[in-house]
Amino acid sequence: QVQLVESGGRLVQAGGSLRLSCADPRRIFSANAMGWFRQVPGKEREFVAAVSSRGVVTHYADSVKGRFTISRDTAKFTLYLQMNSLKPEDTGLFSCAASRMAYDNDPDGYVYWGQGTQVTVSS
Repeated sequence: QVQLVESGGRLVQAGGSLRLSCADPRRIFSANAMGWFRQVPGKEREFVAAVSSRGVVTHYADSVKGRFTISRDTAKFTLYLQMNSLKPEDTGLFSCAASRMAYDNDPDGYVYWGQGTQVTVSS
């Protein structure tokens, strides 16, 4: 089943910027908290950022604070992740997800997933 669809990932040089998008094609997650996660081969998904259902409250992993900004356009059923000052360690498969809650800082609460978009940051 198609739940969420990410786009925007590409190869970028360190220090560059990207904006990732996450579409909700079935338009069913407007009341759900949304988040971004990063995964590299051989490791579990790592929490990156989350935003509440109305887009007001946000939470970030310490590693991305001050560099990444999560936002959502509820009218367009789209989630965004603006990524600035990218570092090689940001490289990974970025997936968006919806929580069963209206706001959720617990990565385990995100249960509806996209398939991810690859971000590769070169040194």
